[in-house]
Amino acid sequence: MLRFFKYLALIEGYSFLFILFLTMPLKYLGGVLLPNKIMGMAHGILFLSYVVVAIVLSQLLKWNFKKLLIVLAMSVVPFGTFWMEDVYIKEDLKAIS
Repeated sequence: MLRFFKYLALIEGYSFLFILFLTMPLKYLGGVLLPNKIMGMAHGILFLSYVVVAIVLSQLLKWNFKKLLIVLAMSVVPFGTFWMEDVYIKEDLKAIS
């Protein structure tokens, strides 16, 4: 489940950046709405999945509240999921290996 979360975090991070740097400028500067609608829905599903899996993992791995809060907060910070994956998830993967 931890490996799944690692990949989910990376995909969620890329979808967030894709929205910020490609579809939002297309929408507001170019008037092209469709890519933002499609990516927005995909990102929404990925974001909710990220939150649910993070909460489940926090229970399974006995994370303290501070760690869970940081992991959840990094989902709304650009490039945050990449940093979180590098710092927290790699640490947990090493611990269980």
